[in-house]
Order: sequence, then C-alpha cells, then structure tokens
Amino acid sequence: MRRRDFIKVIAGSATVWPFAARAQQPGKLPIIGYLGTATTSTQGQWVAALVQRLRELGWIEGHTVTIEYRWAEGRLERYAEIAAEFVRLKVDIIVTVGAGVLAAKQATSVIPIVFAAASDPVGSGLVASLTRPGGNITGLSTQAPDLAGKRLELLREVAPDLRRLAILVNVGYPAAVQEMDEAQTAAGKLGLEVTTLEIRGAKDIAPAFGALKSRAEALYVTADPLLFTYRVRIITLANIARLPMITPLRDNVEAGGLMSYGPDNRDLFRRAGDYVDKILRGSKPGELPVEQPTKFELVVNLTTAKALGLTISESFLARADEVIE
Repeated sequence: MRRRDFIKVIAGSATVWPFAARAQQPGKLPIIGYLGTATTSTQGQWVAALVQRLRELGWIEGHTVTIEYRWAEGRLERYAEIAAEFVRLKVDIIVTVGAGVLAAKQATSVIPIVFAAASDPVGSGLVASLTRPGGNITGLSTQAPDLAGKRLELLREVAPDLRRLAILVNVGYPAAVQEMDEAQTAAGKLGLEVTTLEIRGAKDIAPAFGALKSRAEALYVTADPLLFTYRVRIITLANIARLPMITPLRDNVEAGGLMSYGPDNRDLFRRAGDYVDKILRGSKPGELPVEQPTKFELVVNLTTAKALGLTISESFLARADEVIE
C-alpha cells in the first residue's frame, strides 16, 4: 500500500467544504483523512484492509480518491492536532478508530466521520443510538458483553493453577479503563487476586514491570494505542518475567505474546470501507446504523507457550482460529 506524504500540511480555511461542492469541480478528487491512533507499522494491516475494500468499490487511491494519512503514535494530544488539520485540509470524510473519534467529533460537526472500531459509541456520547446514530458520525462498535471474562476463562484453561493476575492499563485512555474494570470484575468471579499496573506514558512501562516482581502469574493487557505502539517492549518484559499474556489484539500474539481473543480488526476496517463508499455516494452518516463485530478470533502462539513451559491441549488448539509456531 502506498504511503503518501504523511507529514504534508496544507494551510486553509477552517470552514467545511462538502463533497458535493468538491465533486462539481473538474480534477478534484474526494479526500479521505485517516487518523491513525498508533503507527503505520502497527495499524498498517488494518488500513490495508480498508484500502482494499475501497478499491473493490471503485475508490482507487490516486485515481478516484485521495487518502491523507496521519499517525498519532499513541499520543493523546496528537488526536486533536490531526483532527484540526483535517478540517483545514477540507477533507470530505474522516476515518479513525478509538479515541480518535472523539477528537474528530470535537473538531467538526459537519464533515462525516466513520469509526472502524469504537468500544462504546453510545455510552461515550459519540452517537445517539446504534440504530440511528444522528449527527455526522457512524461506524462499527466493538462493544460486546463478557469479552474480558471470556479472555480470562481462556487464560485459565492454559494456566489452570493461575491465582494471581496483573492487568496492564493506560489510565489516560477511557476505553482501556473500562476494559480494566470489566477484567477486574471477571477476575473476582474466578477467584483471582488482581494487581493493576497503571501507566500514562511509554516511560512507565518498564518501572511497572519492575514493581510487579513476583506478585503475578499471568498478564492481561488492555487494548490501547499506546500499549499497542510499544507492544514489543511489553511482550519482551512479560516473557522475561515468564508471564503468560492475553490481549484483545492478535497483532500482539504475532509479535510474541501468548494469546489473544477479540474482534477481527481487519474485518472491521474492511467493513468501514462500505460506510465510506455509501457516504461518498450521498448517504448521511447519521442515518447509517452502527454495526457490531461478526468475527471473533482466538490466536495462540505455540512457540511462546513452549518457552513459558506451558502445555496446551490439542483440543484447545483445535478451537483456535490460528496457531503460530
């Protein structure tokens, strides 16, 4: 996938230029602004799924549509900066994920916004309802009950003697805090003792593991752009500490973590392409219902399991959507 001038900034008026007006001018292509909350290396596969779906629908980058990419690298302050830049650039639609949606909403009430994944769009005030979002925002919700509990049940299956759990969370990211709360509740039901490792920046990661010492036998890593950006550091520290790790994101397992269970983000980004297509062809985002995941995947890194001294049963591996060896 081509990467087009990620740092280009074009000055201009902050007023919104609707797609209909742009389409009337010969030679002007509609512009999609992609607000990436992490980095191109961490979200590249997801964005590739979006771009591929757009291509299938006739939106070919550089020919029938322009895509401007910006990456926040897990830094919350960058979200607002990028959203404001997209307003100045007069993009026709903004595509983003997670907390990037709120920043985009605060920057514009007119430019259509599509979220490829948002944990609680109704509860966080992004949309009025799932069936009729209203306003200028719609997309795909990752909200699903008991996912944290399901992850801990899976972790308990591969580590049946587990009694003490650590939860790693960026407390500056509301969706991660919500997930932490759900994980704590689920851990309590399973009789697990919980230690919470709270961080606010990359500099806090190593000290958090240092303070943990031997107070945990496994690690739950919440979904968050900051933790995702620094996932290799986290996975390395977890494996050195011999902590079996579970996470919502398969990318962490591909990087050496033990196990993941959650929505297929590539599928969500692909489906986000359908929203973009409909909006660029005239649909109002507020009238397009918010959809939910249809694909959930269990991914296991068998190489990591062996390194940690874990024996995973053949029946468990047979249930996995992918086993990495």
